[in-house]
Amino acid sequence: MHCQRQVKIKNMEKYLKETMMLDYSNEKIQQLIKERKWNELDEFECIRDIYNFVRDEILFGYNIDDSLPASKVLADGFGQCNTKGTLFMALLRACNIPCRIHGFMIDKKLQKGAMTGIVYKNAPQKVFHSWVEVYHENQWYELEGYILDIMYLRKLQNKNKKCTGTFCGYGVAVKDFQNPTIDFNRNNTYIQSEGITQDFGIYDSPDDLLQVHHQEMSAVKAFMYKHLGRHLMNRNVKKIRNL
Repeated sequence: MHCQRQVKIKNMEKYLKETMMLDYSNEKIQQLIKERKWNELDEFECIRDIYNFVRDEILFGYNIDDSLPASKVLADGFGQCNTKGTLFMALLRACNIPCRIHGFMIDKKLQKGAMTGIVYKNAPQKVFHSWVEVYHENQWYELEGYILDIMYLRKLQNKNKKCTGTFCGYGVAVKDFQNPTIDFNRNNTYIQSEGITQDFGIYDSPDDLLQVHHQEMSAVKAFMYKHLGRHLMNRNVKKIRNL
């Protein structure tokens, strides 16, 4: 059930609905909210705490599919742009905070380094991407900076100390690599936005977005990604995090 925070904005009901993917009635999700006492915080603190949890305690990594429900992403303990976004949205809506999703395509160059060798060579040129938009204090905030956990990002920055400007690779596409805008303090946050090549617009939920847009690849490539490619990518990410 929703926490007791009251939403006073009209016409926001569609941005609070539970869906198959945003399964916030799930016992583990409700237990997490209770343990973290998010429903006892004011709205800004609640958004910030949930954002930081999804960014740093759900590690950057590649799940089996973009269509996973939030409860499965939480159980996995890791995710990428689309799956971490699903969990973020479910937690927000469970705390009566309106949110929506914005879909895109990004250039696969952004993934180079996380993807290597034959995995990178055979990956689609355009990679499905999304960020979450949160309604707070009468405005929408674009939040994308939760994708990479801070430990992974800091190790990546340390590995590339000489890069002080634009950087694209390893899951990052920003203009200022050493100082990306990833902390939420009533501002937009970005970590992959410079890699965007196509804008699909805004949708009420990830379920709605995926009905219209998704990662296009052959059945063979999809099978190889699920059973081999993503494991190799997760291994590369883990190597960076363990530097």
